[in-house]
Amino acid sequence: MTSSELWTRATAERYDDEEAERSSAAVLGPALAFLAELAGDGRALEFAIGTGRVGIPLRERGVPVAGIELSEHMAAVLRCKIDESTLPVTIGDMATTVVSGGFTLVYLVYNTITNLLTQDEQVECFRNAARHLEPGGRFVIELDVPPLRFLPPGQVAVPFDVSERHLGFDTFDLVEQILVSHHFTRDGADGRYRRGNCRQRYAWPAELDLMARIAGLELESRVADWDGSPFAQDSAKHISVWRKPA
Repeated sequence: MTSSELWTRATAERYDDEEAERSSAAVLGPALAFLAELAGDGRALEFAIGTGRVGIPLRERGVPVAGIELSEHMAAVLRCKIDESTLPVTIGDMATTVVSGGFTLVYLVYNTITNLLTQDEQVECFRNAARHLEPGGRFVIELDVPPLRFLPPGQVAVPFDVSERHLGFDTFDLVEQILVSHHFTRDGADGRYRRGNCRQRYAWPAELDLMARIAGLELESRVADWDGSPFAQDSAKHISVWRKPA
């Protein structure tokens, strides 16, 4: 068991509704095309596959997909959509759990590497990806760039969403590189807000590159989004691809 916080049944059951926009064809299309091209004729393994937001449509594109998921509740939601023989999922943590066979692609999307709350565990996640990759295979991570440039002296919180239904802001422990996302979500017709939060360990692109080197992987490319736009100084996130030498 890693330091990742387990997703509860209630969180799993409302996850798809809350992430409906990210599950739209407009948002997912570029990501699926990107991942399918890297997978080629091989198999893909999704770390922290969740409810299958990415893994299921990637499988529907013809890419054989397997998954690792820590939360049995998230996996149960996925299993209601697709059977085990079509998309097998192993319950376990993404830093140490091993599944059989080799893969041309291992991928980890939507900031999920930060669910591992220590640097050691994040390094082990890279090692686990390398362990599953065939020679020449790729490991892909989608991750926000830590928004520390928005922190003036003395400020510890940064808002990331202010809307009619949701208020969200991040607080930072700059020593431990821990970010806590705070969510106030309006549920139902009575106008009440449901409060939730989750801890993450943020990491910079250069730190991830060093983790990759420790795992024997080489940086192949880094772009600002799934559409391939260039990664620049003001990019809010990155899609990074590391390759296992042939």
